[in-house]
Amino acid sequence: MKFYNRKNELKNLQEIQLLSTTSSKMTVIVGRRRIGKTSLIKHTYKEKVYLFVSKKDEPLLCEEFVSIVSNTLNIKILGDFTSFAKLFEYLMQLSQTSHFTLIIDEFQEFLHINDSIYSDMQNIWDEYKDNTNMNLILSGSIYSLMKKIFENKKEPLFGRANNKIHLKAFSVDTLQEILEDNYPNYKKEDLLSFYTFTGGVAKYVEILVDKQAFTFEKQLDVILEENSLFLEEGKNILIEEFGKQFTTYFSILSLIASSKTSRSEIESILEKNIGGYLDRLENEYSIIRKIKPMFAKEGSRSVKYEIIDNFFNFWFRFIYKNKSAIEIENYEYVKEIIKRDFTTYSGKMLERFILEKIKLSNNFSNIGTYWESKNQNEIDIVAINDLDKTMLIGEVKINPKKIDINVVKQKATKLVSKYNKYKIDYVGYSLEDL
Repeated sequence: MKFYNRKNELKNLQEIQLLSTTSSKMTVIVGRRRIGKTSLIKHTYKEKVYLFVSKKDEPLLCEEFVSIVSNTLNIKILGDFTSFAKLFEYLMQLSQTSHFTLIIDEFQEFLHINDSIYSDMQNIWDEYKDNTNMNLILSGSIYSLMKKIFENKKEPLFGRANNKIHLKAFSVDTLQEILEDNYPNYKKEDLLSFYTFTGGVAKYVEILVDKQAFTFEKQLDVILEENSLFLEEGKNILIEEFGKQFTTYFSILSLIASSKTSRSEIESILEKNIGGYLDRLENEYSIIRKIKPMFAKEGSRSVKYEIIDNFFNFWFRFIYKNKSAIEIENYEYVKEIIKRDFTTYSGKMLERFILEKIKLSNNFSNIGTYWESKNQNEIDIVAINDLDKTMLIGEVKINPKKIDINVVKQKATKLVSKYNKYKIDYVGYSLEDL
């Protein structure tokens, strides 16, 4: 698959590389696994020293790194390096006379090898950075650990990065471009399932493109085939984030994916207090987000939760929930469940799609959803432009025949009464509007 999008990130990385020719610069790239961090780095820098931190003893890792540095920079390195700190200092000294890009991928893995590496690197960086010319790129995919390393004030590398990139999923516009390039005759249902299954995560998109799986049926076949990466993906990525308490986290995420979106609903099923778990899922792991109705007062208890990542939402709703059938390789059973429930399930994904499209238009100052006490008068989309004094109120349904604007106006009565000087536009969005 060709390289798509990432124009802003490419420009950012190229600018910082130019600045590093006068003094060393440190860039941190974070993002969930499979999002395309390594592809971005390799696409940006054709010439670089690329070091991947695998789970090895430090001396063995240094031996591997010395070989890579020697071959990449075409230099002979004398002596043995058994500590990464010594090797890093050597590289900083080397950048006193030559400018080069050093990439350390899966940087958070040093925590499991020798956590003193970070304080050693801090001392070395502070000593040499102003008189050297290194473009240092530190990339990692365990979000909670990378956040701790660089954003916790107690950590040695806090405040050292000159630049930070949080790489996110492809936008809906990019997904549309990918389908248009590879399958021009796609239907709107295909675009919605492409968005629902991949969530714009680069690796998942690449798999479906490589297998020419552009229709809903073919996408489903790839996801539920034997040895499919998708089957174990949620577990493989998130267990390392959550550690020993992963079963509770998985239970919470499974319930949220199945529309149990309030804390009280989840606690009544699990029969335990989950406040701390929800807080960590939101603020430490960035896997869920808190949703409040538009214009809710600060401290309002009217709160719902949703899984941010489309793929994780799908995985917990259909794969994890049916793990018994997956384990006995009854993929057809799971496939039939997805087919049965997809129209209802994809309605929420269509709402997300439309919301993202509206955000990309840059026409509004605030966008969200709205509901009143006890989930009454729920409105799918409210978008407001305080400068132009305009408001968009939208209803989203898969089937356009099920949209009744008069009902939408009735539900919005209380909301609109507070904005009587605004021009109100009532809109119905359906699958046809993709």
